Amino acid sequence: MDLLSPADVDRLRASLAAAGYDYEGVAELLGPTAHRALFRNETTPGLRATGDGSPLATLTRLWLLQAPVPLARAEAALPGLLGPLGSAGLLEESAGAVRARMDVRPYADDRRGWWVVSDLTPGLDGSGHRVGPDHVLGVSSASSSLAQLTVREPVDRALDLGTGCGVQALHLAEHAGDIVATDVNRRALAMTRLNARLNGVMVEDRAGSLYEPVAADTFDLIVTNPPFVVSSATDERLVYRDSGLPGDEMVRRVVTGATEHLAPAGRAHVLANWVHRTGEPWEDRVAGWLEDRGVDAWVVQREVADPAEYVELWLKDAGLHGTPEYAARYDTWLGWFADQGIEGVGFGWLHLRRVDRQPVLHLEEWPYEIEQPLGPEVADRGRRTDLLAAHPDLADIRLVTRDDVRQETSGMPGAADPETIVLRQQRGMRRAHRADTVVAGLVGACDGDLTVGQILDALASLLDGDPADLRARYADEIRALVADGFLESAG
Repeated sequence: MDLLSPADVDRLRASLAAAGYDYEGVAELLGPTAHRALFRNETTPGLRATGDGSPLATLTRLWLLQAPVPLARAEAALPGLLGPLGSAGLLEESAGAVRARMDVRPYADDRRGWWVVSDLTPGLDGSGHRVGPDHVLGVSSASSSLAQLTVREPVDRALDLGTGCGVQALHLAEHAGDIVATDVNRRALAMTRLNARLNGVMVEDRAGSLYEPVAADTFDLIVTNPPFVVSSATDERLVYRDSGLPGDEMVRRVVTGATEHLAPAGRAHVLANWVHRTGEPWEDRVAGWLEDRGVDAWVVQREVADPAEYVELWLKDAGLHGTPEYAARYDTWLGWFADQGIEGVGFGWLHLRRVDRQPVLHLEEWPYEIEQPLGPEVADRGRRTDLLAAHPDLADIRLVTRDDVRQETSGMPGAADPETIVLRQQRGMRRAHRADTVVAGLVGACDGDLTVGQILDALASLLDGDPADLRARYADEIRALVADGFLESAG
């Protein structure tokens, strides 16, 4: 069932806009100190900053700070809407005051803003953190990360798998023709429909698990932040994070299923956890899900949690820290990890792209700082992979050095030559590559005028070396520089 009628959605949108209840407006009202405190789930600075009684202050106190507001002020900020919002479960009225029962939150990226309806953020000011099994998570660090990792090129059809409240679907509406959003949680789908209408976008929602609702469909783009928590799947299930499947089986099914539902040249972006099992490299485990699937894959492991810190993280997320059952649940979960030979859990991303040639799988660990949004780098890496696949020998290719690459040298003062040369990117993955004189000279000369072979031949002449030997010796390193984005096609 829809939470609000179309007419009431229109009136809500108009009231939010009239109050200036958007991301920039709220940030300006709160100020930097209170805004940062709210990210830490602390509301006291925000309450001090929102006492002027304006509609913007009223809505900020009501939804973001979860504070009661006087009935008269709520009516002034939301004229004619308290009844419908109460019936829909977004608000409740008691003793002359109005409280939020669901969240309505401004959200934005660097291009536009939205409003997002979800369940209330738990744990404000250290209050109780327990949530119900069908809790619908709002905007989170994970959903924001996935949005920033997604390639934002125009596509005809897109799938938001496990949509939750529909954050990814809102982003997809900026560049996708048709959008399908799926979830097993019907409360989540009701909020997705409301958020789509509230923000003036079209989204088709379908109920069901994994790819069942889209069994016969293919897509140009699939995005998903699935319920990837690694556990025995025998305890209480929170649908937004627990799949009901043991270990990383849910992620395996998400990844392999994506390969079956990608249209030609289609992409999939997946946030995921995977287990580190004793005696099994994590790269082998994840690569096993991708081999012979007809997709290029770029898999990045961002961090690894040991079993204890992983269990602590998710027990606290469930609001169990400090409860009588905490220690027993902790011990049981650790025991299951030990029985399964799981010595850690990796977190990262998978970027998949359907190709009609021999696929390229690249798996790496990268715990270092990156530039967000990373979507442009994901797209560029795909183009560079195509270039390398089409040209096993780069000798006849003209390359250019990416404009953010800088050369750093170090050594003893007054020395004729540096001891080390490092090429460093300022954007994207912000990689560094230690180079010798030949590589530094080649990268410095790559301006699109000469081919790689011509530059290497010239360097061989300057260094009194053998041109054929130089070409053979540096072929793999030059390909790596292209793959990682230090060098790009001049075309």
